[in-house]
Order: sequence, then structure tokens, then C-alpha cells
Amino acid sequence: MAYPDSILINVTKPARYTGGEWNSIVKDWQKTDIKIVLSYPDIYEIGMSNMAIPILYEILNSQPDVLAERVFTPWIDMAAAIKEAGIPLQSLESGHSLNEFDIVGFSLGYELSYTNVLNMLSMAGIPLLACQRTDEHPLVIAGGSCALNPEPMADFIDFFAIGDAEELLPELVDSLREFKSKKDRLSRKDRLRKLATIPGIYVPSLYAVEYEADGIFKSITPLVPEAPQVIKRQIVSKLPPPVTSPVVPFIEATHDRAAIEISRGCSRGCRFCHAGMTYRPVRQRPHEEVISAAGEIIDNTGYDEISLVSLSTSDYHEIDKLVEKMAVQYGQKNIALSLPSLRMMVDSVKLIDSLPTSRKSGLTFAPEAGSQRLQRVINKCIPEQEVLDTVSTAFGKGWKSLKLYFMLGLPTESDEDIYGIIELVEKIRAVGRSMPGKKPSLRLTLSTFIPKPHTPFQWVAMDSEENIKRKQNILKCGLQKKNVTPSWQDYPRSLLEAVISRGDRRIGKIIYRAWQMGAIFDGWGEQFKFDIWLDAFREEGIDPCFYTQRERPLDEPLPWGHIDTGVSVEFLKREYKRALEEKETPDCRDHPCNACGVEKADNLCIYKKS
Repeated sequence: MAYPDSILINVTKPARYTGGEWNSIVKDWQKTDIKIVLSYPDIYEIGMSNMAIPILYEILNSQPDVLAERVFTPWIDMAAAIKEAGIPLQSLESGHSLNEFDIVGFSLGYELSYTNVLNMLSMAGIPLLACQRTDEHPLVIAGGSCALNPEPMADFIDFFAIGDAEELLPELVDSLREFKSKKDRLSRKDRLRKLATIPGIYVPSLYAVEYEADGIFKSITPLVPEAPQVIKRQIVSKLPPPVTSPVVPFIEATHDRAAIEISRGCSRGCRFCHAGMTYRPVRQRPHEEVISAAGEIIDNTGYDEISLVSLSTSDYHEIDKLVEKMAVQYGQKNIALSLPSLRMMVDSVKLIDSLPTSRKSGLTFAPEAGSQRLQRVINKCIPEQEVLDTVSTAFGKGWKSLKLYFMLGLPTESDEDIYGIIELVEKIRAVGRSMPGKKPSLRLTLSTFIPKPHTPFQWVAMDSEENIKRKQNILKCGLQKKNVTPSWQDYPRSLLEAVISRGDRRIGKIIYRAWQMGAIFDGWGEQFKFDIWLDAFREEGIDPCFYTQRERPLDEPLPWGHIDTGVSVEFLKREYKRALEEKETPDCRDHPCNACGVEKADNLCIYKKS
């Protein structure tokens, strides 16, 4: 059943909730045995730009006995409208309530979307706490990058899928078939115990958590033999063919273009980067597969722009030749190509300049740190001359604006490093002033560094609000004189993200209480209400700074320690020590293997040196 017109005509962007888009798949509900709803805890436009949703949608719907439908978080007005009308949250394809599906699967990619998960479950009439669900309720699962520390959401999720969906889904779906085929239905607990035997599946209810007297996390212990002590991230060795018939939204998505994942993983080794550490090893798609997929996507969607997606697109093997081939193949169709995530170097500018598009609005790069010393600490070293040469090349080729990303509060950061940003900006402006004609514009975005799990900086303390504000003031004063206005996110949202990302199972109570008091869409500045979260922390007797401002000893057990990403703890500790020694660790593409851990898996690490 679809939402009635009487509701849709009164809400913002009703096309978010109607379904029926080009390439959407609607199967016969009565004749399809296994029913899964892919749930994204943010608005439609953001969820439809997520790379995981179309992959899951295609894998699942390619199986005759499985249907996969989609649902996104309704915006404030729609949520209020369907609540007032007494209508449960429903899927886009068939209009069935989430409570009617066998599986409700959430993609967790951002910690400040967790209250949206709770809100979606509530609107669907599904008990929020996993322990309160009965055999009649759907199984609630979660995956995605944030699932690599599952503990803050452990109270609400029946089981987590750790790793690549392409590797996990076949056995998971086979288990669902087995559950359906049994005449005497297995109880919910028995189903979860069975699922726990699948590699990469983590069932929180099958584990006991202990804490020390001072509140420090102590251990997590399996309660049943089916539950493994360590859950290993599942890694697909070869990327399957890309999705070539994605659903085309009726309204403009955040990334309103077709996307092809040309590679997965990164070996650069930036010590702050969660994705760079946890998506290893690097797996690349052959040129021919990318070119062929592009043609199919153009025919199946009508898009006139294709984004070649990777964590570090500059590092894709012979990316320049791939671009050249695609320009020859599709140049007559006026297809534009975009290359996100390019490293700041002259070759990147030349590469972008070679793309089959005439648009030259602006370039974006992320130096992250303003001094060479701090770049060595974070292992993202870009020589200053390379930066200036890159800028000169860009401006010389007609690019009109430049956006740079930096971080504040990085480990060992001093005021000298902050002044280094100002000095670098002045040198970049000098390059711009030397250009003939209209002077290019320069924008700076500064984020507060958050130490993330499964990275070499997972043990460090987050910088304090007082210190961050002081550094922001240094930049504000120093850059004002240079007619450059920096922008940054408010510290409280960064603090909350840090608490949740580094949290243990007790953080679930905070999330639950904050949601009860009205927290929702916390990642949206206009909706974020930090006072609610502070009240929740006070009521539960938990100090958020316990999770953020405390440097953790290297031998302290970590709440996410039972999740094995493939990158060893020994490597992370070694990298942390090298950071404090201001030592760079070279990329294993061009140097000997760094023994990060993934080299132990056969047929995975393409850069492993014998």
C-alpha cells in the first residue's frame, strides 16, 4: 500500500516516498519466499548516493526466491505525518511495512545517524531492543564501515555483517532458506545461534561484556559454542561486475550521476584514515570491465556523467590510459567523467584536465596538515613544492577556484603546525596572484580530528574543545588578513561522533535515551541538539570525555578488539610508534611489504612482495 496523496501533497519532496523509479524492481510479494528491506538511516537523496545500496539490491534481487526493497529515513515533516495518520514506515517498492519483512538490514556509515535507526524501527512497530523481539519480528541486521565497532548499537541489532557483502550474502541467504524450509520453525535464539557460525557474522546477544571497577572495558566473552571469540572481516578477493542498471531517482540525489567502483581499498597508509586501514587490501577492476560497464550504465540510465570511484583514484593502475580509452569510446555521446579522491599532485590536475568535459569550476584536495613534520606524523607526505606546482598547474589551465581540506587536533599538533597552514595558504595565494586575469578563489574546510577504531591513532586522546577553539581563532585571525574564510563543523558534533565511534556497549543506553528525548538527524546541523545528548549522558551517569579525552595504553583491551579487520594490531601499534617518531611508512606499491596483516591471506594482497 502506498502512502496516501493527502499526506504526500503536504510534505517536502514527496518523490522521496513514492517509489516506482526507473530500474526499480518490484517482485510478487506472495510468490517470493525471502523478503529483505534495505534500510538507509538518512534521507532518500543521501541514501541513493550510497555505493552499497545498489550492490546489495542487485545481488539479492538476482535470486528468484529473494526480494529486496528499499526504505530511507523520512524527513521530519513526513515522519510526523505518517505518525499522526497511524501509518507504519513502509518500503518504496511494494509499500509493505518493515515489520512484514524477514530481514530489516541497515547500512551504518555515519555514527550520527544511529538515532535515525531507532526512529525507523519505532515507526515500523518493531521493538527497538533486540532482547524484546519475538519469533514473529524480523531479524534486524547491520553492516557498513561503522559496524567494525558494533558495540554502541549492540542493544538494537540482532546481528552484524562484518566485511564485504559480496562475500557474506550467499551463505546468509542460504541460512534464511533453511529457516524457511523447516516445518517446525526454529526459535529466534536458535536462528541467531545458527547465524553466528557463518564467518563474518557477529551476534551481540551471544556474548557477555565485563568492565573494570573504574569503568574501563575489560573483556567480551562468547556464551555459546557457536559464537567465535574473534569475528573476521570477510574480504572478497575479486570485485564482481559493477552494477549497470541502478535505480534512477525521480529527484536529484546528492551525487546525481552514475558511479563505477574502479577499485576497493588503499595502501597509502594514512594513519588517521579509517577507510584506508579497514578496506585493505587493494582490489582493482580491469580497464575493459570499467569501459564495458560505462556503456551499459549510459544505455540503462540516461546519465550523462560517470564517476570513477575509489578511495585513491590517482593510484588506480594506468588511470590516465583508462580515461583516454573512455574519452575515445564515449566522446561522441558527450559523457562527462569525474574522478573524486585525487591526490594533490601535478599529474592529478593534468588528469582532470584531460577528462571529456568542459566544466572547470573548482578543484578539491586534502593536504590535511600544514607542516611537513605533521605530515610525517600522519603519514600523508606531500612536499610543499609539489603543492605549489599543483596549484600553479591548475590555475594555469583555467581552474577558477580551489578548496582545501585540513584537520585540527592531529596527534602531536602544535601551534607551529597551525601557523604552517596559514603560511601554506599565503604561498598558494601568491601563486594565484601571479596568474593573468581574474584571480582564482581559495576556500578552506577544517575538521576536528577524531581518533577512529582500527587505525594507528585508536589509542590517542581527542583534542579538547578549548584547544580546538584556540587553534580555530589562530586560523581565523591569520587567514582574515589574506581574505580567506575558513569553515568548520561545531566541536560538539565532532565530540559526539568520537564518543560513539570509540564507545562500548554502554553507549547504547545513551543513544536510546537521546532518541527518547527527541534526538534525530544528528548529522544535520539544524537538527542537532547537543543539550539532549548532554542530558542523556547525565541521566546515565556517563562522562563523554571518558571516551574521548583519555589516552589509552597500548595494552588496554578495546571494545572493538574482537573484530578482526585483517590489519593486525601489531601493525597498528608499530605505526603509532612510528608516528610519534615522525617517521614515514612508504606505500607498499613501490616499496617492500609493510606486513600490515592482509599479506597473510592468499590471493588478496596484490602488492605482496615475495
